[in-house]
Amino acid sequence: MTGLNRPPAGRRGTAGEREVRVKDRWRRGAGQLGRSVAVWVVTTLTMLVLAGLLPDFRLESPDDDSATRLGVTAAIGAGVFGLLSALVWPLLVRLLLLVPALVLGLLVFFLNGGLLLVALWANPVQQGDASPETAVVVAAVMSAVASATGGALAVRDDDAYRRRLHRLSDRRRVRAVAGGPVTPGVVLLQLDGVGHDVLRDAVGQGLMPTVARWLGEDGGGRPPTHRLALWRTDWSSQTGASQLGILHGSNFDVPAFRWYDKQRREVMVCNRPSSAVVLQRRAAKNAGHPGLLAVDGASRGNLFSGGAGEQALVLSIAARRRRKGFRSRSGYFAYFADPANAVRTALSFGAEVLRELGQSLRSRLERRRPRVGRGGLYPFLRAFATVVQRDVVVYAVAGDMLAGRTAVYADLVAYDEVAHHSGPRGRDAAQVLRRLDRVLALLEKVAEHTPRPYRFVVLSDHGQSPGETFRSRYGLDLGDLVRAGCGLPVPRRARRTRSGAEARSAVRAALHRPVEEGAGEHLPPVRRAEPVVLASGNLGLVSFPDVGHRMSREEIDARHPALLATLANHPGIGFLLVRSEEHGGLVMAAHGAAVPLEELSEENPGPLEPYGPGAVAAVKRTHGFPQAADIMINSWHDPATGEVHAFEEQIGSHGGLGGEQGRAFLLAPVALPEPQDPLVGAEAVHRVLLRWLGKPPAGTGP
Repeated sequence: MTGLNRPPAGRRGTAGEREVRVKDRWRRGAGQLGRSVAVWVVTTLTMLVLAGLLPDFRLESPDDDSATRLGVTAAIGAGVFGLLSALVWPLLVRLLLLVPALVLGLLVFFLNGGLLLVALWANPVQQGDASPETAVVVAAVMSAVASATGGALAVRDDDAYRRRLHRLSDRRRVRAVAGGPVTPGVVLLQLDGVGHDVLRDAVGQGLMPTVARWLGEDGGGRPPTHRLALWRTDWSSQTGASQLGILHGSNFDVPAFRWYDKQRREVMVCNRPSSAVVLQRRAAKNAGHPGLLAVDGASRGNLFSGGAGEQALVLSIAARRRRKGFRSRSGYFAYFADPANAVRTALSFGAEVLRELGQSLRSRLERRRPRVGRGGLYPFLRAFATVVQRDVVVYAVAGDMLAGRTAVYADLVAYDEVAHHSGPRGRDAAQVLRRLDRVLALLEKVAEHTPRPYRFVVLSDHGQSPGETFRSRYGLDLGDLVRAGCGLPVPRRARRTRSGAEARSAVRAALHRPVEEGAGEHLPPVRRAEPVVLASGNLGLVSFPDVGHRMSREEIDARHPALLATLANHPGIGFLLVRSEEHGGLVMAAHGAAVPLEELSEENPGPLEPYGPGAVAAVKRTHGFPQAADIMINSWHDPATGEVHAFEEQIGSHGGLGGEQGRAFLLAPVALPEPQDPLVGAEAVHRVLLRWLGKPPAGTGP
């Protein structure tokens, strides 16, 4: 009898039903006992094998070679170790709530080894011996073997498999719902950076068989269960603006991933916890409601909460240092509560680091172009994004489904991180797409054991556009070009901007370093002539911090007569947006082009024509933002190849206009109503999701 057909609470049932329930309990108990004995036998054999292979690990005294005594010692040791892992391990993890999550991921090995040493010491037959480092290895192998054996046996029993999934979830979230909810829940999975065209090509190439099956394109002849739609991003085609609009219904006044806020006199960065708190609060006020997930929702691995009551790995709550702040890392602790999870993830982490080193070396040997540096900490950042963040987020989502939550929104950043450095259509990125498809298949399997049915909605926040970096192509970065236009000295060595923003923010949250170094501090005093130059992919922003308002073209020309012409005529720059005292918004481009924004339209896009449909509307909307920079700069774009020049060190970039970065996707079940209007902007996606969740659309503020 499953959890979906138990009699309602308060009703004991007939004598026959009670007899069936008693027999069912005895059957389940016998099955569990049999599986426990099988796991015990397998771990005992594993311990014996390891004792024979490892010279620093022994189960008998030097003068005792009795096979029976050796077997009994191994059996007792394996049994005690299993009991300690089941009873003591969860308590140890709970006691370590103050330990940074990534440190805990390494600490679990030493704790596990300590439990093994205790089990050997407590053996009443004969005390074994192992060096500390050997104990760590033996404990890790035994935990992995026990977990694999238990999982393999449970898969053969549907009830046991469902109970195992419940145990692997965060037990505090599991809620018994009498009879099970009738209304399906919704799981929204964000595949960060996967563009609409990239997804289509991946399905056609067989990289994503689960998505192909959902679309009815796997060759099986089955009707599609999902439909794929395109949605166009805002000018700021990046996770901060898109996810804020999707989850909270308003991304007004978010001109880029990073910008200088003249009112607050500080640089705002979407992946900085202190900035994320401000942006989330502002969006909720503009939209008039707390967010998409406000009713029985869960937010996992996101920049913003969406108003969810259950949050883990959410950047906007990472800055809270007290008790509420622990919830931002609760997903890590729930995951590491099973030592086998830590073993599996750590091994995959190491393999991913080696994979990146090998792929980077191959890229250099093959002299691929374009190419960016992939050394330093990047292999570890990539491994965190593609392994640790993925495993923990998927684990948390499975727990939410088993708890019967109404709506879950989770962000998987793996593809975006790899594509920045390897290219959006490279072999490295293709491997990540394969693994993301396996995640969808896994969660689909979990849904077979949940207390309510679930619908899967998969979407992206933006795409990525390829291209050589601005610095690589022209030998200087955007900051150098601006300084040259201002008549300031240009340093010989250009300062590199940061990349891998989503992965870095997740690492900082995991390390319990909630505020980026230097975050929240006012900029140091600058000389009057020095502007602040910031980059968000192929979108650049120039602000003059000593002027409290948005400067006009006339004011900029009076201060730096050559600056705007230098920028507009550079071959790596497509167009500028400035404010004009005479014309309002003004779009400037090469050869002296200066067109009032109000004169541009879809039929007459002027200098914005290479950027395709929607470019004019996107630029007009951003011009109305109070925090639009004094000079908004979009890089050159080749509509034939889709290439752009990122102002950051990324050969796959997003953040501005041009190419596939602005073409995101929405994959939803055919059972949900199809959007009637073209989806333009993240706020439009939010309104569609609200309807799908059965909530009335709300206003979106300014």
